[in-house]
This record gives sequence, C-alpha cells and structure tokens, in this order.
Amino acid sequence: MQQVRYGIVGLGFFGEKHAEVLQDIPGVKLAAVSTRRPDRLQEMAARFNVAKTYTDYNELLRDPELDAVSIVTHFNDHRDIAISALKSGKHVFLEKPMAATPSDCDAIIAAADGAKGMLMVGHICRFDPRVVLAKQALDAGRIGKIVSMHAARNLPASIGGGVLDKISPLMGDGIHDVDIMLWLTRDRITSVYAQNVRVRNYRYPDISWAMCRFAGGAVGVIETIWALPDSTPFAIDARLEIIGDKGALYIDCGNAGLTINDAQGMHKPDTVYWPDLYGRRDGALRTELEYFIRCIQTGKKPEVIKPTESKAAVVAMYAAEQSAESGEVVKLF
Repeated sequence: MQQVRYGIVGLGFFGEKHAEVLQDIPGVKLAAVSTRRPDRLQEMAARFNVAKTYTDYNELLRDPELDAVSIVTHFNDHRDIAISALKSGKHVFLEKPMAATPSDCDAIIAAADGAKGMLMVGHICRFDPRVVLAKQALDAGRIGKIVSMHAARNLPASIGGGVLDKISPLMGDGIHDVDIMLWLTRDRITSVYAQNVRVRNYRYPDISWAMCRFAGGAVGVIETIWALPDSTPFAIDARLEIIGDKGALYIDCGNAGLTINDAQGMHKPDTVYWPDLYGRRDGALRTELEYFIRCIQTGKKPEVIKPTESKAAVVAMYAAEQSAESGEVVKLF
C-alpha cells in the first residue's frame, strides 16, 4: 500500500491523541505538525520524531510532500483551515463539530465538492463497537420502528469548567448523540426545543437539554450536564436508550468495564475510545483513523460518515442553542 504522508494542525489534548495513533499506523508517516505555541510544537515534534514543524498552519498546507492532514483545532477555526486544506489538495480529517455554524459547514462542503482530496469529519461514536452493533440490530429490524430516544452525556464540574468558555455542552457533547440519533433513524429533524441551566458564570451554561422531533414521528431527548460533583470518577459517561415499536436497545458507554479504587479515590479509565495498550493507542479513535487512511489508499470516499450528515448534526445543535436562548421551538423543515 502507498505510504500516506500526514500532518496535524492543532496539538491540544486531542491533537496529541491523533499523533499517538498516527505515529504507528502501518503505511503512515507522521511528517509535520503545527500549532501556534512554539514550546508545545517542539515538545510534540521531539516526542514523535517529526522533522517539519510550523507555527503557521498555512505553511504546513503548502508543503507538497504531505498527502493528508488532521485538523484538531477549536471549532470556530474549522471553516478557514478546512477550506485552505482542501484547496491545497490535501485529504482532510476534520474533528467534530464540523464548524461553528450551518453556513460554515456549507462553505466547507462546497470546497470539498470540487477538491482533489477527500473530506471526513471525525464522529468517533460511529466507530464505537457498542453503537455499531446497536445499528446492526436496528437495521435487522429487531426492535421495529424507532419511536423514542433518550441520550445522556455528562461530566464532572472541573472538566466542564475547563471548556465552558470555549464551547457549549450541546455543541461539544450533545452533537455526538444527535449524530447517533440521525444515523440510527436515517431520518431528519423537523424541530428542536431546548432549555439551559446556568450553575456557574462561564460563557456557556453548564446544563442543556434538547428535544428533537423527527420527520418519521420519533422524539429524541439529549441531556448534557457539565456540572456533576468533582468526586465523580472522570469517564465518558454516555448512555442512550432507544425505544422501538417492537423492542428496545440500551447502549451504556459510561461503563468502561474497569473501576480502580485507590488512595486517590475511584477511577474509571477509558477502555474503548483511546486506551493505551502495550505502548500504543488503540480503540475507536484508531479504528476511525485507520478507516480514513484506507479510504485514501484505495481512493474510495468515506461512507461511514459523510459531510452532509455531519452538517445535519451541527444544524440540530445550532438550532438547540437558538431555542434555549429564545425559549421558542425552532423549526428546521
């Protein structure tokens, strides 16, 4: 298989996870990294033995030797970076949320339509084996037609407080669940009603609930709470209940299957999304990035998640934020 020469734009927590996965995927060479922070840039370049480093992502995108790039920056920056990357001819893996607004998503999709490279937005839950198996059961007709869904994705206050000035619970976490709902139902959302609760004085409220009405008649409720007690063991506490007219499915992504009780308290380490196993990052993030790499190597466009589907999730959560501010139902169709 052809070697894919890869770059990363953005070296925060998740950019580092991308580097940890990409640096030992067969057929991939992590060749360049970019961040605005020179000290972080040198730290990551030394750790992953990356020769090319850039504080300006435009310089990385101008590198003709790079085939693909992961964009792992703040979502408000996604539109401009993604469009520039697509215009440069690179294959683009863009972390969720796709962009800050539906119109920004449209601009990215328009750039992708005429681009040489492929675009895939990172919706990691579509590569979580628990969610994938639930999708297979639904597609097999085992619970009939979906009529109701309830998702919860909650965090301790200290974790939430670290990002509430940057992104809302709905756009940061609720977007996972609305994307899963859209994927499972293969339907569209016709209206959204949401409410917020502000516990602390951050830019965004700590708690948001959204109710989505689907064209086929189903209702989906999304619960995002970033204000759990700090004694709560940090884990991706995510649960989804799916009720059909002939049965039900229950996805528990909050149970990691391992609890460690030591002198510092209770801990639930990640065992699914990006666990460290025998010195390498494994799990759903690796599966997702390996899928993207295979698409590049085979020339087949990604089918598991399409840009228009990623935009639909942004549209729903953007509408939910509008609804919570106005107190009114937002109609989408």
